[in-house]
Amino acid sequence: MKGIFSVLVENRDGVLSAVSGLFARRGFNIDTLAVGETDNHEISSMTITSTGDQRTIDQIEKQLNKNVDVIKVRRLSDAKSVCLEMMLIKVAYNLSNRTPLIEFCQVMGAKVMKVAPKYLLIEYHDEPENVSRYRGQAP
Repeated sequence: MKGIFSVLVENRDGVLSAVSGLFARRGFNIDTLAVGETDNHEISSMTITSTGDQRTIDQIEKQLNKNVDVIKVRRLSDAKSVCLEMMLIKVAYNLSNRTPLIEFCQVMGAKVMKVAPKYLLIEYHDEPENVSRYRGQAP
């Protein structure tokens, strides 16, 4: 079972360490973690995913709610969520393969983020299983 948690926390030094330490001390695994400041500079938003049985997911929610720096914890529905992964790919090019690389990006729905004299920086978003399929392969 996957647990997806949206956690509002105080935006202070050490809060990320405290939350990740909570997971480490309890033996819970963090599958993904995204943190960013909200419109209010005193509050940050964390999105944490973890896997485990129902008891483990419930325990994670309880432990997060006990943390002093945590303002609010919401458990998000797996069925109502969209999970995407992003890859940033740096690809060397020359005059003979630059155009096919750009065309490949257009077909795949990737975006050329930067064109440098010797490389392209490409951004690609897709479902995790699709991104894993392309990882380690050059176009």
